[in-house]
Amino acid sequence: MKKSLSAVLALALTMGALTACGGSGSTADSTTAANDGAEASEAAGTVDIDKLTVAFVPSKDPDEIATATEPLKGMLQEELAGLGYNVKEVDITVGTNYEAVGEALSAGTADVGLIPGGTYVMYDDGAEVILTATRNGLTKDSDNAADWNDGQPDPFTDEQVTYYRALILAGPSEKGQELADKVNSGEELTWEDLDSATWAVMSTTSPAGYIYPSIWLQDNYGKAITDLSNVVTSDSYGSTMARLASGQIDVMVSYADVRNDYEDQWNSEYGRDGSIWEEVEVIGVTPGIYNDTVSVSKNSPIMDDDFKAALQQAFINIGNTEEGKEVISIYSHNGYQIAQDSDYDNERKAQEIIRSMNE
Repeated sequence: MKKSLSAVLALALTMGALTACGGSGSTADSTTAANDGAEASEAAGTVDIDKLTVAFVPSKDPDEIATATEPLKGMLQEELAGLGYNVKEVDITVGTNYEAVGEALSAGTADVGLIPGGTYVMYDDGAEVILTATRNGLTKDSDNAADWNDGQPDPFTDEQVTYYRALILAGPSEKGQELADKVNSGEELTWEDLDSATWAVMSTTSPAGYIYPSIWLQDNYGKAITDLSNVVTSDSYGSTMARLASGQIDVMVSYADVRNDYEDQWNSEYGRDGSIWEEVEVIGVTPGIYNDTVSVSKNSPIMDDDFKAALQQAFINIGNTEEGKEVISIYSHNGYQIAQDSDYDNERKAQEIIRSMNE
């Protein structure tokens, strides 16, 4: 069993994943991918399972989670019955903290865990990811920063996606516009360009507001946020956006749909005359931050390949119903897609960054 890191490390890559929006990664083939294994379970005849334990991380009040997910018990029993499994009892628990759910999966005392990617990679010696949660995507999703800068709003779509991005954004200051103009003309920014600007970041535990921008700097320049000459730490995205509007900072880092959230305030509260879509432009795009997982225990006595396939199909089916969507909305999930362990490699990079900051 992998030893627990501190609670701070667990929260670093989880809270953002449980609350952030936007992203990419289409779900078109998710149902087909699960069907083959599920059909194998059904063909093998009914299997009796005395108890299935499903654990949730405490991203909200535990009582609120327990109440909201109560209907999931019957939904899982019904779906799994159709796939050849007679589950006599579904026990839903809420961990005392994120690490507790990871430990339960590793120990086999929980069979299934709904956990963020950061928690999953901390406990992947005893847990296996089978599904990634989906959310509504954004109209824009490109690795090329200039593609985000057409001056038009970036609304959500009906497409279900498996990750969101963090953006490096330049504001209306003279330096900010200098950086944006360079990006929009097809030129690559140098480290000297970036280091000459004043940046605002969030706390070191924020995926979109610190960790993934650090990965972007590391991948592109071999540098970290701590290498920048002029950095301020903000306590909220609202205060960061106000600083950007006033010209106190030139660059901010944030989740991809932040301009949607502050479109009105940009003019009404922050006193800008121009549109946020014209005055706040993207100069960098991070790798995708994958959404939360449905993971299973490698050490659960009831877990085998057929049952994993049945669980995949059951959760996908539940996420495709209005009643199911209402239940899983407690975690801001809209549905589920088949996942691969490699989807969370960037989470492993992020863990390394957190460790390096705590050494």
